[in-house]
Amino acid sequence: MATLGSNLSRRQVFGLGGIASVAAFGLAACGGQSANAPKDKDAGSAVDETVQIDAKTYDGVISSGNTADDAAITANSWAKKIKDAGEFRVGGVDTSTLFALRDPESQAIRGFDAGLYQLLTRYILGDESKVKFTQVTSDTRESLLQNDNVDAVFATYSITDERKKLISFAGPYYESQQGILVAADNTDINGIDDLAGKNVAAQSGSTGPSILEKEAPKANVQEYKTDEEARRDLEQGRVDAYVIDMTMQISSMAKNPGKYRIAGDAFGPVDAYGIGLPKDSDGVQFVNGWLKAIEDDGTWEKLWKVCIGDRTDIKDVPTPPAIGA
Repeated sequence: MATLGSNLSRRQVFGLGGIASVAAFGLAACGGQSANAPKDKDAGSAVDETVQIDAKTYDGVISSGNTADDAAITANSWAKKIKDAGEFRVGGVDTSTLFALRDPESQAIRGFDAGLYQLLTRYILGDESKVKFTQVTSDTRESLLQNDNVDAVFATYSITDERKKLISFAGPYYESQQGILVAADNTDINGIDDLAGKNVAAQSGSTGPSILEKEAPKANVQEYKTDEEARRDLEQGRVDAYVIDMTMQISSMAKNPGKYRIAGDAFGPVDAYGIGLPKDSDGVQFVNGWLKAIEDDGTWEKLWKVCIGDRTDIKDVPTPPAIGA
């Protein structure tokens, strides 16, 4: 069975202070393959080693979610509109390993973001299946909300001042920072200070290059257009480390057991993920109240465990960020 070894601290995952650092975080695959991965039928075929989600446990978390009373929905125009329509129009993605991934056989989408919108659908409509899903990209999220094509966007959606001019956000429900990815057998890099003089990959157009310029000015930064290109050169030894959002780093590790480890703590500015809603929507108050409820009753924790913790062997459940912060 493939597991992530050396428990990752909450600071590494969320970039929050006050947590002791963990220098190494590696994936150890028993036999080199996830128990749920398809078997290699011939020597030349690629094997998907992604640490799979426990679908039964996940579905149980969603189906046990609470439902709102009619008075709470009637009092909120955003929620009432969804209730009257009989469906929740959600913008999201279906290719994010830990946050929203479509099962190729069942076509079900599971993950932390997917679980949140499914729980919210159940809360409003009493049935988590009543989702009308629309694929979004970083370029279409705001316009879909502005044009009333979707009721909400769940897509590891970073809250920024520029975006808040166009839409509103509920949450945040998750936080991240930059993480350092190195090869599993790399013993030279164990934190930000060790990047001095090293060749470090970063993705062009991301915040990585500017953060590295400030946090690791002596690193030799090489920019890549895609995550795949950066990790390819890391695997081939052309760069010593790769820096990007910790969420992406952990996802890469879940998809590639045994190849990588996280070197040291997360660093740089905190990146808060929110739920995108139409500008000045009263849905912000409704969704924030629901978020607080699922955090207080343990549902948020259960969802995090099955989507992220159990698949990465992270034992410490992080504290959710302050809602409305």
